[in-house]
Amino acid sequence: MADIYVWLLSFFIIIALLILVVFQLMCLADLEFDYINPYDSSSRINKVVMPEFITQGVLCIFYLLTGHWIMSLFCVPYLYYNIRLYTQRKHLVDVTEIFNQLPWEKKQRLFKLVYLVSLIFLSIFWLIYSALEDHES
Repeated sequence: MADIYVWLLSFFIIIALLILVVFQLMCLADLEFDYINPYDSSSRINKVVMPEFITQGVLCIFYLLTGHWIMSLFCVPYLYYNIRLYTQRKHLVDVTEIFNQLPWEKKQRLFKLVYLVSLIFLSIFWLIYSALEDHES
């Protein structure tokens, strides 16, 4: 029964990560279509970058602590990429360079989105599998 709660909590953590990444993509799309100025867009994106990184780290540690080694290994590349961005000081969007970096920033967030969608499908699969396994016993 506890395994179901673990997968349910990881499902909601991944949903939170998806919301943060989609919010960043929406800000970049608004900037691209001139609905928002570069300062507002970059400040909105920069406000949610660190919560995204922290939430991803918590998810990876959560999988380690609960003994879900494979899912933790699936989280490691994303966590490594976030740590590398942070250590190189490339995690924040620069106001003056945002138009030059717009295609790269969008591509980066779309890759994160696809990665998180695959993680959520794996999490849903293991949630259903755990529920059916618990129901049988």
